[in-house]
Amino acid sequence: MQVRIYQPAKTAMQSGLAKTKQWLLEPLSQTRQEPDALMGWNGGTPTTTQLRLSFPSKEAAIAYAAAHNLTYTVQTPHKKTLQPKNYADNFLFRAAP
Repeated sequence: MQVRIYQPAKTAMQSGLAKTKQWLLEPLSQTRQEPDALMGWNGGTPTTTQLRLSFPSKEAAIAYAAAHNLTYTVQTPHKKTLQPKNYADNFLFRAAP
């Protein structure tokens, strides 16, 4: 089974970094999901695609995948760059060109 190991990004509704420190191991779906004829919900035969395991580090997730003979791909997170801002710059006088 193929799995993906990644560190989730923060959602648009978050200002903090909650739930972004953990590493997730998520199985990749091999079949496409079909809507159920009766209820209309999406479903498929393998229930393992509903599984998400969290780990404190990338190495722990890789060790779990190796111990259970899972083929994995690791997606490294994008590095966030902060631009330093100065509060006093809001009140600088700038002459009109």
